[in-house]
Amino acid sequence: MMKKSDSLKLEYQLCFPLYAASREVIKQYRPYLDALNLTYTQYVAMMVFWENKKINVKELGKKLFLDSGTLTPVLKSLEAKGFVKRYRSSEDERVLMVEITKQGENLKEHAAAVPEKIAACVNLEPEEAAELHRLLYKILQGM
Repeated sequence: MMKKSDSLKLEYQLCFPLYAASREVIKQYRPYLDALNLTYTQYVAMMVFWENKKINVKELGKKLFLDSGTLTPVLKSLEAKGFVKRYRSSEDERVLMVEITKQGENLKEHAAAVPEKIAACVNLEPEEAAELHRLLYKILQGM
């Protein structure tokens, strides 16, 4: 039986291996994303743009589990690089829209190999990866 004080041991924490694994996996992205001139957060934002082409900042934040304070510098940087453009919605000027540019679309070709390269670094069978993916999204949906 676990003692109450055992609950503070690092080995019993779910959050720690999640945190450490996330950092280590993201570290593996660095050489591939450096070649694309993207940070990890910029990369996941670009994934949303490659799929959606145009999206409002609020929806982007929901998809990425990020607040507007975190997204604003990411979007400014992506816009400065020419990958996206930001503008106010014509229907409601309070809504900030972000749309991928041709240059941003062209980046997709160069990024296409990244997921496979990262998958090769992760020591999981495909079924294990699918189960981990399911469980992580279950955690996120519960937050």
